[in-house]
Amino acid sequence: MPTKSRFKRLLAQLHRDERGGVSLETILIIGAIALPILIWTIKFGWPKIRNYFDRGLQNLENNTNNATNGNN
Repeated sequence: MPTKSRFKRLLAQLHRDERGGVSLETILIIGAIALPILIWTIKFGWPKIRNYFDRGLQNLENNTNNATNGNN
């Protein structure tokens, strides 16, 4: 059973290793801030954003058609 004890030592060493802890905490904090913003944007803001870009694309298409047809 030397493999099992070696595995147990590896897990203990991994548990004691604190490198990267600050980075992980920072990522978790950013995620905790970004997730509610993302949910709010999808639920409430997305229809407004989509309509804004749809109107812009329609205006661009109309202006392109007017320019190619020689209308001012």
